This record gives sequence, C-alpha cells and structure tokens, in this order.
Amino acid sequence: MEIMEAIETQTWMMLAAVVAVILVALGTWFYIRKKQSQKQSHKLQERFGPEYARTVNEYGSRTKAESELKAREKRVERLDIVPLAPSEAARFSEAWGALQGRFVDNPKGVVVQAEQLVRELMEKRGYPMGDFERRAADISVDHPDVVANYRSAQAIALRDQRGGADTEELRKAVVHYRALFDELLEVRNPKQEVGEKERVEV
Repeated sequence: MEIMEAIETQTWMMLAAVVAVILVALGTWFYIRKKQSQKQSHKLQERFGPEYARTVNEYGSRTKAESELKAREKRVERLDIVPLAPSEAARFSEAWGALQGRFVDNPKGVVVQAEQLVRELMEKRGYPMGDFERRAADISVDHPDVVANYRSAQAIALRDQRGGADTEELRKAVVHYRALFDELLEVRNPKQEVGEKERVEV
C-alpha cells in the first residue's frame, strides 16, 4: 500500500514537473512572440511614420493595419522603381516651373496639370498607375513623409471638381503636389550615365 502511494506521489510529482516545464515553455514562447511583434511594429512605425497611425485608424486594428503595410512592402519590392536620368529630371523640373508660372491666370487648370505631371513622373519612375488609393499606398513605402501631402492635394482637387475649393486651397494643393514631386525627382548618379555630355543639377 505504501509502495502504491509512493508511486502515485512520484507520478503526480512528475506530472507537476511536466506541466511546469510546459507552462514555462509556453510563457517563454509567448514572451518571444510578443517581443518579435513589438519589434516588427516598431520597425513599421519607423518606416511609415504618420502613415502607420493613419492605416491603423483606417483598419481599426493594429494587426490588420500591419498586414496591409507589410503587403505594400512586398508589392513595391516587386516593382522596378528606377531613378531619373539628369536630362529627364531637367525636363520634369522645367515642366513644373512652367506650370507654377501659370497659377495666377489659371489656378484650377494648374491643379489638374500638377496632378497629371505627378502621375507622369510616378509612371516614369516605375510606379503602376492604379486607382488613387493604390498609388498612394505604393508611394507610402518609399516616401512615407510626403504621402500625406499627396492625399491632401487629391482631396482638394476632388473638392474643386465639385466647385468647393477656393484659390487659397488650390494654392495649397499645388504646394502639396510639389512636395511629392520633389521627393520623386531622384536622379541617377551621373557617374552611371554613359555618354552623358551634360550634368544637370535639380
């Protein structure tokens, strides 16, 4: 009888030890997962800046928002985003200068032209021309600091189409488009330009 009791006691002690080991392992696993998740969240916050908070707010969940942001990263990684040659950058800069010079006489038209020029520049760099939200999402991966400008400019342009934007708002739209335009106007290193006769600073 005493032997049976001793065996039962040993069995329970072994079971308790196994359970304790399992609980410690689970606790460690959850701790590591939490740390990895926090590290990943921090990395996404650093990369996307204000766009991170905007996306969390839009999706109503940090997990869903982070899945969306990671999907954006993967999608943009597959794109062939190329810098501009100096001659192309000069052409775009000249086009923007001419556009700005027409603002006083035709503010509504200039906002439309600014949006078209930004789209042309995006396409030249290698961004696909989907709907606005897709374009903004793609831009947010490499240019998170100015994607808010792009959204603001687009919102004003849409209000203008409905007749609800005044001249000051249209001026702000052009300024917002310019912020994105300047970011996108990255130039290929002149040393990589074979046969380039002239180096143009933008």
